Amino acid sequence: MAVMDATTEELVSRARQGDADACELLVRRHLRAAYAVALAVVGSTADAEDVAQEAFLVAFERLDSCREPARFSGWLLQIVRRRAYNALDHRRVRTTHAGALMTENAERSRVDALRQQTPAVGRKERLLEALGHLSPIEREVLLLHDLEGRTHGEIAAALAISEVGSRQHLFKGRHVLRRLLTGESDTEVGHG
Repeated sequence: MAVMDATTEELVSRARQGDADACELLVRRHLRAAYAVALAVVGSTADAEDVAQEAFLVAFERLDSCREPARFSGWLLQIVRRRAYNALDHRRVRTTHAGALMTENAERSRVDALRQQTPAVGRKERLLEALGHLSPIEREVLLLHDLEGRTHGEIAAALAISEVGSRQHLFKGRHVLRRLLTGESDTEVGHG
C-alpha cells in the first residue's frame, strides 16, 4: 500500500519505525488543525505557527506514547494545546501586565474601540482581536470547524467534548464574533 493511501493508524505505525514519508504525511494531514488550535489559544499567527511546529517535534519524539494511533489527531491536539498554554505563560512572564484583571467597563471600551476601528485596520487583525473575546474552547471549536473544516464528531473526539457541546460552542462563538465584528447588539440578533 502506498503511503499516501495509508490510514492515520498505519502512518503512525510507519512513523514509529522511522518512515520519513509517513511523518511528512502526518504533518500534512494534521498541520492545519494543529495551527487552528494553537491560534485559538495564543491569538498570534506567528506564535501559532511556532507552537504547531514545536508540537509536531514533541509528538514525533513521544510517538511511542500515543496509545491509540487511530486517535492520533486528538492526541496531537492535546500536545498543541499544552504547548500553546505554555507559550502564553512564557509570554505573560515576559510582559507582566499591570492590571491584568480588566473591569467590565474597560472590557466594554475595548469592544467599542474594536467596533469603531477604521477600515485601515485589516480584517485579519480585527478578526484576531475579536477571537480574543471568545473562551479558549469556543475559539478552538470555531477555528477547527470553520477554518479546518472538521465535523462536530471530529472536533468532539479531538477536544474530548460531546458533539452537542461542539455545536453549542460554535454557535456561541459565531454569535459573539458577529456581534463584535458587525456592531450588532444582542437584541438585534434575537437574544434579548
